[in-house]
Amino acid sequence: MSRPPKCRRVEFMPELTYFKPAGIPVSELEEIQLTVEELEAIRLKDLLGLEQEGCAEKMGVSRPTYHRILSNARGKVAVALVEGKAIRVEGGHFEMVVRHFKCFKCGHLWELPCGEGPRGSEISCPECRGNEVARINKEGRPYGCHWKKQGRGKGQDI
Repeated sequence: MSRPPKCRRVEFMPELTYFKPAGIPVSELEEIQLTVEELEAIRLKDLLGLEQEGCAEKMGVSRPTYHRILSNARGKVAVALVEGKAIRVEGGHFEMVVRHFKCFKCGHLWELPCGEGPRGSEISCPECRGNEVARINKEGRPYGCHWKKQGRGKGQDI
């Protein structure tokens, strides 16, 4: 008996989840299902151009597992394109990656899914509109030396 698949980390949730050949009614099409993590594998490698090791790390899987996910995804897309089938993106074993933020002016904590909202340097607090905001890790500390780079204090213990 095989073990259930491990949850894969996904940073992008597609808004468009159905793709079909032009000129053929949906009722006459066969569908191929592409899972959300398979689409993420294609996005990381083919759209963002990351190396497989980096893609695997972002998805929280081993490099061989990432390679299998990517190969399956590319195979499904190839079949759909060559044989004129529709592609439906749905399902899979995944968890959305979220970014955690803290406002050091008012103390407000919030999270945003990756890829949503403004970029880190452009974020203001949704509570007080302050710009003393940093992305934080699980321990509630700012990542790396971001806080220092922004001129928000030298080595402050936050």
